[in-house]
Amino acid sequence: MNYPETLKQLCSIPAPSGFEGPAAQAALELLRPLVDEAHIDKMGNVIGVRRCGKPGAKKLLLDAHLDEIGFLVTGHEEGFLRFTTLGGVDPRMLPDRELTVLSQPPVFGVVTCLPPHIQSRGESDKAMPIQELCIDVGLTQEEAQRRIPAGTPAVYRTGCMSLGEKLLCGKALDDRSCFAVLLDTAEQLKDVELDADVYFLGSTQEETHSTGAITAAYGAAPDFCVAVDVTHGDSPDAPRDKTFSLGGGPVIGLGPNCTRWMSKRLEERAKALSIPIQYEVMAGNTGTNGWPMQVLREGIATAVLSVPLRYMHTPIETVHVEDLENTARLLAAFAAGIGEEAEAL
Repeated sequence: MNYPETLKQLCSIPAPSGFEGPAAQAALELLRPLVDEAHIDKMGNVIGVRRCGKPGAKKLLLDAHLDEIGFLVTGHEEGFLRFTTLGGVDPRMLPDRELTVLSQPPVFGVVTCLPPHIQSRGESDKAMPIQELCIDVGLTQEEAQRRIPAGTPAVYRTGCMSLGEKLLCGKALDDRSCFAVLLDTAEQLKDVELDADVYFLGSTQEETHSTGAITAAYGAAPDFCVAVDVTHGDSPDAPRDKTFSLGGGPVIGLGPNCTRWMSKRLEERAKALSIPIQYEVMAGNTGTNGWPMQVLREGIATAVLSVPLRYMHTPIETVHVEDLENTARLLAAFAAGIGEEAEAL
């Protein structure tokens, strides 16, 4: 798997929650050659299946979401756009940020900001409420209303690029970096004899409600699932007890949302392959699709496997290529023989 090239393609596509169509189409084309069947469902999810060929086989679902955080135009004021957020956006980062407004055709926009020269005392130390910010698209009121109606989405205006020799940096790495991991996993399993059907899910709307994963998992009715998402990576200003080392390997979730035997199986497979791993204690809601998927139907055995990522929910999210590679190796090893192990439980 060429992660820089794959993520350059996936992350350059604007696809906020509820508007994932272009990213889903690209993801489908990348996944299709690696599985027996693939399609986009009614919720816009990308679903690929690698069949093991055994009657009554167990089902393993691997999930990574395709949507990214973004913005939604709510109105117009003197040609400027009022907006709200899609997903968790820190308002402190918005002033002077470049955006792509997804009108037809898309237009360039910038979030308004006050220069320091005309700020009142103390204003520079405070975050502007999103309700007080606007997007400047350089249009008159009439043009803005005609070309960019309310309900038009927008995203950060970046893609994905190399940062040093081993890091990748850009928008939407949460969670398209993990979908790239699923592609790598599918590639590694292509010629492996399996004893369970493996579903690869690129889900929609995780940043707003996990709607895509809920509906896709309900339809597939897997026996077990792994939510593959990102967790907080280390940086000099971040608390060490809440972050994980980039380059330190995939992070195995531990807690009530993480079925114990599945976490243990991930650990054992990692040790057998000498894959470095880290652990994250998740005492409650994991903030991943694993949380709602666990209680679908009569319940699904669930694991959470994470990739450390710096600067989450910003246009400069950063991951380590070796973490992506090792996560894919671990998932492929986890999938092989899982049907036999599940039968013994």
